[in-house]
Amino acid sequence: MIELKSGDVVELEYGGSAKVLKELGRGGQGIVYLVEMRNKKYALKWYDVEKIHSLNAFKKNIASNIKDGSPSEKFLWPMYMTKTGEENSFGYIMDLKPEGYDSFVDILNTYKISTDRATGKAIKTSVQFKNLFALINSAINIINAFRQLHRAGKSYQDLNDGGFFINTTTGDVLVCDCDNIAPEGYNFGIGGKPGYMAPEVVRGLCKPDVQTDKYSLGVVLFKLLFRGDPLEGERVVKSVCLTEEAELLHYGKEALFVYDPDDASNRPVDGIHDNVIKLWKIYPPYIRDCFTKLFTEGIRNPNRRPIENEWQKLFVRLRSEILPCHCGRTTYTYMFNRLPNGNFCCPKCGADFFALHLNKDNYDVPVYEGFKLYECHTIKLSDDFNKITGEVVENKIHKGVFGIKNLSNSSWNAKMPNNEFKTIIPNGGFPIWSGLEIDFGDVTARILNDNDNS
Repeated sequence: MIELKSGDVVELEYGGSAKVLKELGRGGQGIVYLVEMRNKKYALKWYDVEKIHSLNAFKKNIASNIKDGSPSEKFLWPMYMTKTGEENSFGYIMDLKPEGYDSFVDILNTYKISTDRATGKAIKTSVQFKNLFALINSAINIINAFRQLHRAGKSYQDLNDGGFFINTTTGDVLVCDCDNIAPEGYNFGIGGKPGYMAPEVVRGLCKPDVQTDKYSLGVVLFKLLFRGDPLEGERVVKSVCLTEEAELLHYGKEALFVYDPDDASNRPVDGIHDNVIKLWKIYPPYIRDCFTKLFTEGIRNPNRRPIENEWQKLFVRLRSEILPCHCGRTTYTYMFNRLPNGNFCCPKCGADFFALHLNKDNYDVPVYEGFKLYECHTIKLSDDFNKITGEVVENKIHKGVFGIKNLSNSSWNAKMPNNEFKTIIPNGGFPIWSGLEIDFGDVTARILNDNDNS
């Protein structure tokens, strides 16, 4: 492999050049360098061409991806191809990862190792999500990125923990290592990473595609939520050494979900899989059921794997059900008690919160200061989970009195305590009370009360 050094200039295929500043890291296919081009810094992925199958087809595919453009802003997508150099050496230019993003590997480890510039000593820094909102936002962003990719007719083919950078404060996501992305039906020799590959790929029955992406996506989501492997339980632990033959058995021919409802022989082991055991209990049934479907029916039949839109709806609901109590306890409403009037009640301090029933989605969300409604909640045909259309705020004059502020571009109608409906213009608000009904236009919602259980 021809390696580059600081000061080298790399010519681009259609004009221009990039100056190499330093090496950023190495991987299985080559080296990533920091480069400067037109007074701006970028990343250059430089290939070890000996490790690439079907080199010409591989290069042609990257060029095609550059021409097509990224399916989503969440991808660190190839931008410019370099000219082919000595011994067929080449690479491509992409944007740099912004500050504030950590690798999914470090997030799973809960720490990262860096070097102190002054002393040269290794520094261990904690890497954890700021809160549950950031965690679930990251899941939604990962899901939506692959939804957009698959809608563009392409598959990632090598989904694993090394493919993501995540902002642990906001949950924003960037997908990297996009060079193996290819149109459905094409593969350039990549199989995937053990533990993330679909069982049919492990067994050599097929090449990676959209259906195997769906399996790998489920593994990523499982590890994100439960901090463990969906197939690593008692049976796998008994294999003292995970040889290639053992991996073929446990992750291919005899793959068995740790919470398979019909076979308990691979359950998580106390003292080894404590994260999975603890976290599995706190997630609501609709989340557990979707993972169970993927890792039981979906193992045997790829067509039974949940699609991205299904995951997205479930995780948007999960984000809406996060409830931060006054006592400091923040978890999902599934872990709160329900009172006869429908309110959520904290089992720790006894505080209770109104429940807002969203008729479009047919589930209840908690009402508290700072709670946000999104366009996917208030507009019938929208699935936009980012655009905020409403927020629970405190009355500026009457402290301790809360209402919902209309942050959308449309007027709403709200039922007042006198049973009359009032038009709520954009940036207007209305008080929250038991029995409140809201008409968003083509979607409605209501605060639950005793009449709902009478």
